[in-house]
Amino acid sequence: MCSRAVCLLLVALCLLANGGRAYEGSGHTVGYGELQEEWRGEVIHLSWSPRAFLLKGFLSDEECDHLIAQAQPSMQKSSVVDNETGKSVDSQIRTSTGTFLRTQADDIVSRIEKRVAQVTMIPQEHQEAMQILHYEYGQKYEPHNDYFHDPVNSAPSTGGQRVATVLMYLTTPTEGGETVLPNADTKSTGPEWSECAQKGLAVKAKRGDALLFYSLKPDGTEDPASLHGSCPVLGGEKWSATKWIHVSPFQPKGSW
Repeated sequence: MCSRAVCLLLVALCLLANGGRAYEGSGHTVGYGELQEEWRGEVIHLSWSPRAFLLKGFLSDEECDHLIAQAQPSMQKSSVVDNETGKSVDSQIRTSTGTFLRTQADDIVSRIEKRVAQVTMIPQEHQEAMQILHYEYGQKYEPHNDYFHDPVNSAPSTGGQRVATVLMYLTTPTEGGETVLPNADTKSTGPEWSECAQKGLAVKAKRGDALLFYSLKPDGTEDPASLHGSCPVLGGEKWSATKWIHVSPFQPKGSW
């Protein structure tokens, strides 16, 4: 019998192994027996180490604009998690601003959360609240892993380790701002990529698209290949929305 983490990864891997083809089906049960409208965008396989997939047209323009509008009044300087204490601290590793939108904050947020559950095949209750980030010129997030290094945030009582990340792009920078995975098994080269992006597998921050990648290997152990960062924005601005997904139902230490 497989562990919860291994079972979730194997199911999701099998269902997403059709990279590059349209996501097919007439409906999918997300939770409580309720049938939800299926997302029918294109899934493009990017890498097996880490397991990474590009979800084309994951969000509509209306959804992108709505998330930005909801986040703007409460944006604050972004922080990082201290590997030893598990607490949030300021750092030049991350120079963006950000905020969280409460789970099921409104109909649009709830609809997106259900869609994330559909494409990952992991129940909605395993998701953290949605984080919205804003990057202006020169702002970045140095390469890091989304899985926790400390026992506080990865405790079973709060949902255990992070399994996967869905990173949604709300705007398209005119230059830079790519997501780069330096430890991936492939590299991005060519004049269309910034210097930062050419240090690994890179994904353009294109409005409406989303990047799905797994932080754990199929055996449930942490995957160092999931190291990723946000390259400096060199033109325009970048807005993104992130959903982190846990091994077990997520139980935040405080209220979102």
